[in-house]
Amino acid sequence: MSLDLQTLAALSVGDVIAERDFSLTRDSLVRYAGASGDFNTIHYRDDIAKSVGLDGVLAHGMLTMGLAVQPVLDWLGDPALIDDYQVRFTRPVYVDAETGATVSVIAKVGQLDAEAGTARIDLVVSFNEATVLGKAQVRVHAG
Repeated sequence: MSLDLQTLAALSVGDVIAERDFSLTRDSLVRYAGASGDFNTIHYRDDIAKSVGLDGVLAHGMLTMGLAVQPVLDWLGDPALIDDYQVRFTRPVYVDAETGATVSVIAKVGQLDAEAGTARIDLVVSFNEATVLGKAQVRVHAG
């Protein structure tokens, strides 16, 4: 089932449409590297990450961005209902070798035009209670 006009019209600015936590491990990073072809060593070797001034291994930015939009995709029911998706990378997500990392996503209605059948969904994406994606916005339309 995908987002329809009736569901969209029932929304209000500020409504939370989805929340989700994503657990990342070093294995997650290796799998993503294989799928994306991004084998930059800062994503799997602490010594290299630290040698370039990082605190340790960090998640791929595109992995974080992809995880962040997933709750909206689940809510929409159809990826073709996304018109635009943009973020600004503000902080890295460090993935500890033993404890991993948890990325939290809260998706809220930021703007609504029920007449046009469109909405802007604002994402609050955080790691260790700090925002890691700024101006994370998904523009959607009803199907």
